[in-house]
Amino acid sequence: MSDAPLDHGIPNPLREQPDFAIPAPLEAEINELITHYPQKRSASLMLLHAMQEHFGHVSRQAVEWIAAKLELQPINVYELVTFYPMFHLKPVGKHHLKVCRTLSCALGGSHKLHEHFCRKLGLDPHAHGAQTTKDGQFTVEFVECLASCGTAPVMMCNDTFHEGVSEKKADEILKQCQQQPSP
Repeated sequence: MSDAPLDHGIPNPLREQPDFAIPAPLEAEINELITHYPQKRSASLMLLHAMQEHFGHVSRQAVEWIAAKLELQPINVYELVTFYPMFHLKPVGKHHLKVCRTLSCALGGSHKLHEHFCRKLGLDPHAHGAQTTKDGQFTVEFVECLASCGTAPVMMCNDTFHEGVSEKKADEILKQCQQQPSP
């Protein structure tokens, strides 16, 4: 039998981050977070949030670093990243537009809303998964329930929640985003 690693064609959507390095303040924050849990493993989600907040997404190197820090196997962290939709496997735009697609919102017009955003931003309304504009300013994606079925369709722009979003309101949201100064 060969010593070569087995490749069973399992997809790995995590991005490489060759320049990955944990700055001292982030490591201090992570060390502090770990102390809040009776078992290191229990800090996994909080460490993933800290990494994503710092880097904008969770890379393969971040998963491996967290696993080593918590004395886990990388698969134990990877399964969390790929299960929870709040974690980004690749960088997202400055303005992350999340359109609810569950039943109430679908009946309320969320598919038309998603299509409207895609067309306005030059993205493919029929593509699966999150799409980011070439300039990196906007990411548009469908998400599961945003928990406001009575005010469908609903969406979020970054952390701001919007209810009853018409095409007119969608245009206003885009205009507000475009008027924000770049960092």
